[in-house]
Amino acid sequence: MSEPTAETPIPTRETGGIETVEAVAAQAKGPLSPPYRWLSIGMFSLIFLAAFEAMAVTTVMPIVARDLDGVALFALAFAVPLAAGIVGMVIAGNWTDRSGPLPSLITAAVLFVVGLLIAGTATDMTVLIIGRFVHGLSGAAVIVPLYVIVARVYPDALRARVFAGFAAAWVIPSIIGPAVAGAIAEVFSWHWVFLGVIVLVAPAAAMVVPPIVRVREKIQGDPAVAWSIGRVGWAVLTAAAALGLSLAKEFADPWRWVVAAVAIVLIVVAARPLLPAGTLRAARGLPATVLLRLIVAGAFFGSEIYLPYLFMERYDFPASLAGAVLTGAGVSWAVASWLQGRLGDRVSNAQAVMIGSVLLTISLVGVLAVAAFTLHPAIAFVAWTLAGAAMGFMYPRHSVAVLGLSPVSAQGFNSAALSIGESLGASSALAVTALVSSAVAASAFTADFSVTVVIALVAVVLAPRVRPRPVASVG
Repeated sequence: MSEPTAETPIPTRETGGIETVEAVAAQAKGPLSPPYRWLSIGMFSLIFLAAFEAMAVTTVMPIVARDLDGVALFALAFAVPLAAGIVGMVIAGNWTDRSGPLPSLITAAVLFVVGLLIAGTATDMTVLIIGRFVHGLSGAAVIVPLYVIVARVYPDALRARVFAGFAAAWVIPSIIGPAVAGAIAEVFSWHWVFLGVIVLVAPAAAMVVPPIVRVREKIQGDPAVAWSIGRVGWAVLTAAAALGLSLAKEFADPWRWVVAAVAIVLIVVAARPLLPAGTLRAARGLPATVLLRLIVAGAFFGSEIYLPYLFMERYDFPASLAGAVLTGAGVSWAVASWLQGRLGDRVSNAQAVMIGSVLLTISLVGVLAVAAFTLHPAIAFVAWTLAGAAMGFMYPRHSVAVLGLSPVSAQGFNSAALSIGESLGASSALAVTALVSSAVAASAFTADFSVTVVIALVAVVLAPRVRPRPVASVG
């Protein structure tokens, strides 16, 4: 399938007829301009739903772990869906390149409901983790096709703003999600935090499917793309190794370290076929961009799940108030994402990633200081708000850079690789933090945040490699 040109006809809802890309681009002043309005709203609604679920679950998980006598499996409850997502992303990437994004999106909606139903009716931690596994598969099957839609439907000038819109879709869930989830858990039961989200799936699907159908000619897949059973096998092995790393802390010394070392080696070996060539050695350009996504996701999400827990355990906050720390980061993420979209080419992708990596490191040092010295919790709130801004400023640029450097036939694969890196980084960070905190006598929270600070420092060192090598001039 070739890139659309000025002569490529595409249908539009407003005219019901055919227009060229050149004509549509002339109308398009933003993602909500007439040629793209309903498609953008539909995609933003899916992101909104995923954001609400993520904020709600992160807020109530300490309550869930205590109620189900599964505190020891707290980190695993987050690592499992991330590991499952690796498999889901590979399948979704291959499926999207072959058949277009719609089949994987419909499948994702079904799996999303099944996962929430299992988790919401769980009576022990094992069943809840099974539900989280199913949910992890579905999350991947949403993100990858959405990225491909952005690449194939929107012009280059609008892509950063579309991803900024994805970030903006987190604002309302970030503001009300933690408080609503905490209130539901306190007044009714945490079960309804999972079950209540199910009622939002149908309207979200109703909003996104019709506009995707209207542009199906532009986003159709290429049947010539072969099914890659081998990549799925590598994905399963990668996910299994990531889960093995998460379970390493359950072993006694020295076996925990042996299991962890073997798991890390397996992750490195199995993940290589799932990522662009050169990713693990941070080759300049697209490979380094994918690796940076992995690293900053590990630093940020490896810290995020512990913050409400820290406020509940150390400062005796109720769940509804402890979750408020997530609100500041969600809002600042969206604001910073909007800012980078407006800046456009005035800030390069590499510069945005460098700025974001530095700010993320500074913010995590602040969170670590609160945990280590029991400082006022407001400091952690401010620091985490800065962390959200750091992620919002650089995250869309990862996506823009990868799509800009990808041929059409590899957009699904590279979008999947970007999301695989995110899941692999987050799940590995959660496993390592749990392993380190279980092995030291010091405060578990201090150990957790120390690990994520180190991860963020690695991102600062590697961020300049996002800039591709200059193309040599001819003649």
